[in-house]
Amino acid sequence: MFRSLFLIPLLFTVASFLGCDSKIEKFDANRVYSMTLARSRAMPMDAALEDSAKVIDDLFGTPNEPRWPIAFLDPSLAELVDPERLIQSAGPVLSLKDDTHFGLYREHCVLCHGLSGSGKGPASLVQDPYPRDFRHGLYKWKSTERTARPIRGDLERTIRSGIAGTAMPAFPLMVNDEVESLVDYVIYLSIRGEVERELLAAAVDEMGYEEAAPQEELRLRVPKLDLSEGKSLLDEESLSEGEAVTLEILNSVVEKWAEASSRVVDVPPSPVFDNAVELAAAVERGRELFHGQIANCVGCHDQDGLGQTITLDYDDWSKEYSSRIGVTPTDKEAMQPFVDAGAMMPRIIQPRALTDGVFHGGSDGETLYRRIKEGIAGTPMPGVEVVPTPSHQGLTAEQIWDLVRYVQSFDASRGESPLPGVAQ
Repeated sequence: MFRSLFLIPLLFTVASFLGCDSKIEKFDANRVYSMTLARSRAMPMDAALEDSAKVIDDLFGTPNEPRWPIAFLDPSLAELVDPERLIQSAGPVLSLKDDTHFGLYREHCVLCHGLSGSGKGPASLVQDPYPRDFRHGLYKWKSTERTARPIRGDLERTIRSGIAGTAMPAFPLMVNDEVESLVDYVIYLSIRGEVERELLAAAVDEMGYEEAAPQEELRLRVPKLDLSEGKSLLDEESLSEGEAVTLEILNSVVEKWAEASSRVVDVPPSPVFDNAVELAAAVERGRELFHGQIANCVGCHDQDGLGQTITLDYDDWSKEYSSRIGVTPTDKEAMQPFVDAGAMMPRIIQPRALTDGVFHGGSDGETLYRRIKEGIAGTPMPGVEVVPTPSHQGLTAEQIWDLVRYVQSFDASRGESPLPGVAQ
């Protein structure tokens, strides 16, 4: 009952935003990235934006009728996303007599992440941090290497558990089929967004787009070929150069997601101590590393882990359309054209206050180990090199575990959770 009452204003807001029976014909084009390229390349983007939008629509369909471009993918990549699950997550919210729910993305996600996964839903402006923009393919909280895409399990965990300390809620009661459907849809939006970005960049960097589109041979487009005889598009000699580049970009992006499971960060077993004295010694070693020059955690999290160090840095999502192209993030007048196009006004990034005991990506030992080793993608939080023996070039696995114990001790010192690691 309480959950239903809580959802009433939320559903009203979504209905107002989308319209109860709204027929949304198209996703919005990524005009922010188009403007970013126009400024950094000193090149008009109208022709490139028009052709790339047509390609994206042809490949991925619409918000009400999403499409997974199986015919244009290498067979090894085609099963990454289930087209039937996309249908369940897309379109208007409705349910059948057997309690099968459709429109899951609009029901649970669109208010914050927006229809195209841009991170600019109706509620995004009042959230700090902003909701994630899926279109970069760049995720913070994952088990894979810094530059790798997340695995399905990472996305499932985020949906089920939420992100502590943020507006991302948990959905622990959602049935498995619905979670799997939403995971597919998030991957779909990410791949769609990444392909769109790479097409725009290729248009001006490789294909000769300027004030007008280039000659037909170079125009980005989806090939129209007869597949009835099982032809392979990837090896089709009749493809124009623009069609070949389009398919190459599509398959390259999908492959990055398909290979994510091979890039999961291995975590060595956690040391187990015979008594509290040994554990206390590990925590003290971790404290010295925290304050030392190699890990240098105090540089952002400060001496007491309060996270009160003054920073003037931003996350990568914001820097892409501001400082990296010569626009001052705090200059509201200079930023306004990007904001009008759909960008979020950049906010200075805040280091985590470790003493709060709230870790956005999780507080278990393996998660913190990966966080220290890889850093946090899209943020200034760096990783460290794992070295076989203690040196000034990195940390050993044992030293990283000592740091983990020290970070966990911030919460334990407040009496809110036991510090793990002592044999029972």
